[in-house]
Amino acid sequence: MKRFFICALLFVGIILPARAELKVDIIAGAAQPISIAVQKFESASGVSRTDAAAIRQVVEDDLKRTGLFRIVNHDAFPEYVKMNSMPNFQSWDAIKTQVLVQAELIAQGADKYKLNFFVWDVSGREQIEAQSLVASKNSVRRLAHIMADAIYERLTGEIGYFDTQIVFIAESGPVNNRVKRMAIMDQDGYGMRYLSDENAFVMSPHFSPNMQTIVFLSYYNDDPMVWTLDLDTGEQRRLGQFGGMNFSPRFSPDGTRVAISLVKNGITHIYEYNLESKELRQLTFGNSINTSPSYSPDGKKMALNSDRSGRQQIYVLDLESGELERITYGAGRYATPAWSPDGQFIAFTKIADDTFYIGIMSPQGKNEKILAGGWFMEAPSWAPGSRRLVYYETERAIDDIERISHIRSVDITGQNIYDIELPDGVNGVEPTWSPKLP
Repeated sequence: MKRFFICALLFVGIILPARAELKVDIIAGAAQPISIAVQKFESASGVSRTDAAAIRQVVEDDLKRTGLFRIVNHDAFPEYVKMNSMPNFQSWDAIKTQVLVQAELIAQGADKYKLNFFVWDVSGREQIEAQSLVASKNSVRRLAHIMADAIYERLTGEIGYFDTQIVFIAESGPVNNRVKRMAIMDQDGYGMRYLSDENAFVMSPHFSPNMQTIVFLSYYNDDPMVWTLDLDTGEQRRLGQFGGMNFSPRFSPDGTRVAISLVKNGITHIYEYNLESKELRQLTFGNSINTSPSYSPDGKKMALNSDRSGRQQIYVLDLESGELERITYGAGRYATPAWSPDGQFIAFTKIADDTFYIGIMSPQGKNEKILAGGWFMEAPSWAPGSRRLVYYETERAIDDIERISHIRSVDITGQNIYDIELPDGVNGVEPTWSPKLP
């Protein structure tokens, strides 16, 4: 994985006496979006105007997609406020702008940019954020995503998720002869590239916590086994020799262990493989099928699905005591649990009345909330901050000629569902959202 040098510094600007703090209401399902104006970036010699315009556009797009912000039309701007100058707050009030963003892009040598930006609370008459970012000129989109994260975090109090990536399985070709390749892209769909070739049938990719490694299932030589991919070097390694088919790999929060489902003697159980000691520990027992492990953020528990009750349901396993507790009792079957990064929710797939649903609930199985439903949808994965989920939805095929799968994102309120655009001819399944990039 190519990494860019980015340095974030506190930038001291004009600070006025504090008033009532501006915050986005992110709890309500129909929150009134905050109106935000992003000025044209100031730029000096050595700065590409195209780069400056691109950063501004990406920042606006990132914020708009959240559903929490309304971007003020550029033609409505009452003035242009130079850096280190005070806005005319009354004129911005007149067009119902609540937040004003100023920025400048400065060339530092032949290969770096410095991006300074100020964020103003118009009604509060104060500057509420000021930062300076330094990065390679080849990483203007990352600069934009980091700037958007800073604005988002200041106005919502939550962790931003714009400077992230999504790994997924890119499918192409006819329904009866699909090519499955592992691919990666920015969270907004930009810069998709393949991580595996057409000869390896791959599934279930997941990031390590430090973004160094992806663990995935590969049918290399028709042998379904778990492999790892180093994103820096491209090196692939088989995880281990476990004496049976293994699948559904997930990293522990500290990156030292990988949970897998392993088939032995016709029975599927969940095991934990220690990457340092190379030891394999069995976690579930009995004659039931146990799959889809997902660690809690503190690494002390694991959500999984099992049919030990006679129907596929979600259970929580205490990794210290070995105690297993069923948490789903609703109508239908439950699968693919995914623990949120903040520990407050478990996302799931639910199948009931010939319909698939994506939903969330508490780790105790309470307060179930359905976010989306359709003919076939699966594999919810959390963004950093636990505000949004990504999943995939497959449309019902027409005469089995064409079947289209979309990667979609939804807010935990069930609002603001959107597709992440993929290249023509590419269907996306099994997406996993990364942690914030290093």
